[in-house]
Amino acid sequence: MNSNYSNIIKYVMVLLVIAFIAWLFPKNVHTQYKYNLGDRWRYDNLTAPFDFSIKKSDDELQAERSEITKDIYPFYLVDESVATTQAKKLIDRIDAEVEKLELETTTHDMVRREDRYMRVAKNALNGVFTRGIIGAKDLNPDTEFINVVRNDQPKLVRRTKLNTLAQAEIALADTIRSMNLADGALLTTLAQSFLVPNVTFDADLTERYKSDAVKRINENKGAVLIGDLVVSRSELITKDVFDKISSYEAHYNNQVGSTGRKWTVFAGYLILTSLIIGVFLLYLQFHATEVFQKYSSLAFMLMWPVAFSFLITVVESVDNLSAYMIPFCVVPIVVKNFYSDRLALFTHIVIILIVSFLSREGYEFTFLQILAGIVTVLTVKETRFWNKFFTSILWIFLTYVFGYLGLELIANGNVTDISWTTIIYFVVAAVLTLLAYPLIPLMEALFGFTSSIKLAELSDMNRPLLKNLSVTAPGTFQHSLQVANLSEAAADAIGANGLLVKTAALYHDIGKMAEPEYFIENQRGSNPHDKLNDRESAEKIISHVTEGVKMAKKAKLPNILIDFIKSHHGTTRTEYFYRNYVKAHPDELVNPGDFQYPGPLPQSREEAVLMMADSLEAASKSLKSPTGKDIDELVDNIINGKIGSGQLKEADISFKDLATSTEVFKSLLRNIYHVRIEYPDDPKDGEKKAT
Repeated sequence: MNSNYSNIIKYVMVLLVIAFIAWLFPKNVHTQYKYNLGDRWRYDNLTAPFDFSIKKSDDELQAERSEITKDIYPFYLVDESVATTQAKKLIDRIDAEVEKLELETTTHDMVRREDRYMRVAKNALNGVFTRGIIGAKDLNPDTEFINVVRNDQPKLVRRTKLNTLAQAEIALADTIRSMNLADGALLTTLAQSFLVPNVTFDADLTERYKSDAVKRINENKGAVLIGDLVVSRSELITKDVFDKISSYEAHYNNQVGSTGRKWTVFAGYLILTSLIIGVFLLYLQFHATEVFQKYSSLAFMLMWPVAFSFLITVVESVDNLSAYMIPFCVVPIVVKNFYSDRLALFTHIVIILIVSFLSREGYEFTFLQILAGIVTVLTVKETRFWNKFFTSILWIFLTYVFGYLGLELIANGNVTDISWTTIIYFVVAAVLTLLAYPLIPLMEALFGFTSSIKLAELSDMNRPLLKNLSVTAPGTFQHSLQVANLSEAAADAIGANGLLVKTAALYHDIGKMAEPEYFIENQRGSNPHDKLNDRESAEKIISHVTEGVKMAKKAKLPNILIDFIKSHHGTTRTEYFYRNYVKAHPDELVNPGDFQYPGPLPQSREEAVLMMADSLEAASKSLKSPTGKDIDELVDNIINGKIGSGQLKEADISFKDLATSTEVFKSLLRNIYHVRIEYPDDPKDGEKKAT
């Protein structure tokens, strides 16, 4: 039931990851070609899978619109009612003026011939309005021709055919003056007061005519039929070729972007994503079991595809940003700090395969990122050393630059066509890769991992536990230092984590601080075991494991180090006290478990190496002036004993690793005890062997 529940949680986690990534895929499907005017076509021959029209470019359409609209002159409306209204007002004004003049003693010509004055004024006013009066706010001196609309009928005329208000006053005065009327000046003054503009600019009508003209523009300038070659591989992208490719893309996007096609393409993306994540999970299950079995570790691995899928979606939605500036190499650096090189590279490849579907970049992007990931795994050895870390970042940057230059030279055939802006993106990516350094302790805190940086900190002799060990149990402290040297050298020789096993060795016996006097390396004088029976002595010795675990947990040491404390004796017996007790109680059925360490057995290569180094260092103390042969026999006996008693059966260590470790232990112990080279008695034999 627990196993089924565990699997359900994992499946839900995986489905959520796939669903989130699928949600990020573009809703509007588009082609993935990347090209520029003047470049060479870097893809295979492109043949038209359907008929499509070649669209005019935006610049061409804009130029054509400008050419057409510049021949459409502004439209002015003539208000015919203005002349009638103003003429009526003028007649009423003349009538009122005549009544006023009749009251004077002097006889006026306007009074005697009122009807004539009215006819002259009315005809003169109508004549000026018929020509048209344009107001100052509607006057456009830059326009030579205008369209004058009378009774919904436009007529193209010169702008000078219309009068301004000042010109209309002059024309009206000239007309009345030509009638030689005695009171002509008075009539002119009266008539001029009723002159108003009757021609106004109509912006809406002008814009409507322009829009109609633009709509009649043909947006196509040719056609490509199904089966025709659009562009061939390595062909120079001229203006005509560029227009054909962009027209093909527009037609393709319209066709594939239909509702039915969208879901079909989305299903394709979903299948590919599920396939990639599925393969990733299979790899974790069979080649990184410790990751697959733990929720936190599995969540850690699945987090990276989700994070970088979201990141590339955001970056590519912003103009002037590129996917090349995203520091994808952060992933293998961080993963490598906690797991193997192989898992780091595999995770990086999975991420690149997914984001390649989300990116607008072409296959060059995928190629460069995978290549950079390989270089990252090969060059990044230790992030805890800044000089080495910066050197690795430099190698990553150079990989990007030279890989990009090689691809561009193949595509363009010359250096001048290379887009140097992309190099800036590589600089940004390299700088951002430095984020791996602060991310490592953050991942430690979130997922309970232990990095090399943390291990280096814990191996500092000024750490409270180690300082206390050196004071409380100095003999144990010296023993731990020797074990650390032995185990680190062996671990490095077999390709295991030397820093981890060294740090674990420093802490493996901290439990002895509880009662240091019960351990021989700390005894000075009397032996407290003399006051105990063998069973009690065994309990005291065995308790240093459980006490060590308690101290480690209290000090909040990482679980991975606590595992070393638990397993460094495996399930071996305190053989000395067991045999003494059996000898002293021949009639008693002795339970060997009472004299046995609780275990567990070592699980990793590092734990196995520490177990062997611990036993060897302790056993070597019993040798008095050992020879090389003595040391070799000791090492062989101890390691064979561990193998024979099944203490290494669960450890992930090979016979080759054991053989290599054996040679390292022998060499180091010889150096510790200053064992000289053993020459044969006969000098001649020595000479023969030397040759």
